[in-house]
Amino acid sequence: MTDQKPWLGVNVATTLPFKEDLTVDYDTFADHVEWLAENGADGVCPNGSLGEYQTLTPEERQKVVEVAIEAAPDGFNVIPGVGAYGALESVRHAEHAKEAGANGVMLLPPNAYRASDEEVLDHYRRVAAAGLPILAYNNPIDTKIDMTPPLLQKLSDENLIVSVKEFSGDVRRAYETRELAPDLALSIGSDDVVLEMGIAGAVGWVAGYTNAIPQSTTELFRLSTSGNVEDWAKARQIYGDLHSLLRWDSKTYFVQAIKLSQEVAGRWGGKCRPPRMDMPAEIRQEIIKATEKVLELGYK
Repeated sequence: MTDQKPWLGVNVATTLPFKEDLTVDYDTFADHVEWLAENGADGVCPNGSLGEYQTLTPEERQKVVEVAIEAAPDGFNVIPGVGAYGALESVRHAEHAKEAGANGVMLLPPNAYRASDEEVLDHYRRVAAAGLPILAYNNPIDTKIDMTPPLLQKLSDENLIVSVKEFSGDVRRAYETRELAPDLALSIGSDDVVLEMGIAGAVGWVAGYTNAIPQSTTELFRLSTSGNVEDWAKARQIYGDLHSLLRWDSKTYFVQAIKLSQEVAGRWGGKCRPPRMDMPAEIRQEIIKATEKVLELGYK
């Protein structure tokens, strides 16, 4: 579909800033995209779970994509999330992404109910017809649909997807997926399995905590995926130092946690839209403490 393969490397699942009245702060978001590009990321995935896409209007989702593309420097990927309750809605988002100049789209399976395998296949066929490469997003925790290696094989055999963001947390799946779908690029879906998935052959990462500490996390990815044993030893040290933060990417308060860490690191953070609320005080203090420790160690 493309020679550039934008699904490779570190594509940040961007958080989204809101103003005090909870309208989208597009100017600050544009600045964030530029900052991520300057600090080592390869691209962004706006309108994912971290971008609180479920709380945005269709018009807001479209403008987020347009702002990201306008702010992105040459060669910097923009792969919007196009997940929705209905396949036709996902198609509309994918068509808009193509018109706006996106490099690809990130697509969840149908998430209104526990769809059958054939319904999942139909969902991806419809969105693939929009003409952009698809990074599949397997998140059985939230969607209740598990895109197992055999299902991924079917999607890959039909050339419907180019990569999969694997968020099941089961690193063992990397090996079966590579066996059944050798042409499918494996992307890390959860920050707290970066080293394990890198060693297992991942070539991409849809990253969360890169929003707050981009330089150290992109270095961790490069070392973890190099295939060099000496690099893995260096990665293990960084991974151990950062893991007290990275594990929050797969917890209930993951959006609030990453936004809070951004604030502690001197960036914007702010509130989330309802139904997300402020974290309990004890959890907030735990995240502040972990972030401060990482920064004191020199990570940024």
